[in-house]
Amino acid sequence: MFIDQAKIFVRSGKGGDGFVHFHREKFVPRGGPDGGDGGHGGDVILEVTHSLNTLATFRHQSRFTAQDGAKGGINNMTGKSADDLVIKVPAGTLVYNDDTGELVGDLVEKGQRLTVAKGGRGGRGNQHFATPRNQVPHMAERGEPAQEFNLRLELKLIADVGLVGVPNAGKSSLLAAVTNANPKIADYPFTTLEPNLGVVEMDGETTMVLADIPGLIEGAHMGVGLGFAFLRHVQRTRVLIHLLDGLSEDPLADYSQTNSEMALFDPNLGKKAQIVAFNKMDLPDVQERWPAIKQALEARGAEVMPISAATHDNLMPLLWKAHELLQNAPEPEVEQALPVYKPEDDPRDFTIEQIPEGWRLHGAAIERAAAMTYWELESSVRRFQRLMENLGVETALRKAGIQEGDTVFIGEDYELEWED
Repeated sequence: MFIDQAKIFVRSGKGGDGFVHFHREKFVPRGGPDGGDGGHGGDVILEVTHSLNTLATFRHQSRFTAQDGAKGGINNMTGKSADDLVIKVPAGTLVYNDDTGELVGDLVEKGQRLTVAKGGRGGRGNQHFATPRNQVPHMAERGEPAQEFNLRLELKLIADVGLVGVPNAGKSSLLAAVTNANPKIADYPFTTLEPNLGVVEMDGETTMVLADIPGLIEGAHMGVGLGFAFLRHVQRTRVLIHLLDGLSEDPLADYSQTNSEMALFDPNLGKKAQIVAFNKMDLPDVQERWPAIKQALEARGAEVMPISAATHDNLMPLLWKAHELLQNAPEPEVEQALPVYKPEDDPRDFTIEQIPEGWRLHGAAIERAAAMTYWELESSVRRFQRLMENLGVETALRKAGIQEGDTVFIGEDYELEWED
């Protein structure tokens, strides 16, 4: 089954916790702090592979979690960093943040990588907190929290030439005639229910990738018929072969309708290089119609060629013409986007909200600091208090009217009692 949309949940690895330890060795009575740092948590990375051409694998697995970094050790030993989690995706995958709708990246080239969730850094051990005034620091950092996102993946097939037209125009027959693809072929509308890809070998050195797009009918851009789900696959193609059914009641109306639906979905589709192929020329009735159809289409500025997908008549000249247009066609545009883990807002910003239970603080820096604090160590708690002062949180809470004994919630996970 062809799957071109999927939703997944990704979570990077948490950083390993820093260690609190003091060196112990015979004849070294005051060895000092030697607690090691925690290891780095694993990143979640999407990587393009040519072994996939659909998103079907995500039907069976939709949650991906990287491993956490290991805790630091004694003798300044750093904990082991976790391996990155690499998720394979097909070329042509668009990645969106499903919660915000923001485009994260566009993956089109083999081997291309995109980090979608950055692993947390390891917490620092107590060796880093020794000072001339505090040579025995009973404090360290916990590992940086993991990042997690809901992502939406959309696949746009990457093909050189797209075959478009109304249902039953003969697109699948043409694809089967010139490539090794085996699309379903039958004498009724909507035989093709999913896009098909095929590689045509023009000669020993020249190849092209063809995509057979399911038939378009009036209102397709609004979801009528098979809907707009497959129109996105036309966007990646550089040249279009517009197939007309020679037995249609009105081939000219079919031609106008298909072009209209593509333009309504994306105005740029109307600007693509296009060849019109008048199909089923092996039939006498179609041969009789050909001169009038040719004249009418050329009057509209279209380049039209007569073919028969059933008998393979004139197919190679059609493909060579498409190849000629391909040489001058512009490369498909690639969406530019930043990985989701790069913040656009100042992480030092925070908000204060008064709630019935007390006060709630939100902010990237303050929530991360709370998650990295050893609350059971008094020195670590004092360090967190100094950080609140430096960020201006303490002053802001006093201005907001906080009172002795009020409860302060930091994010969704931490609860403190206010003391003057």
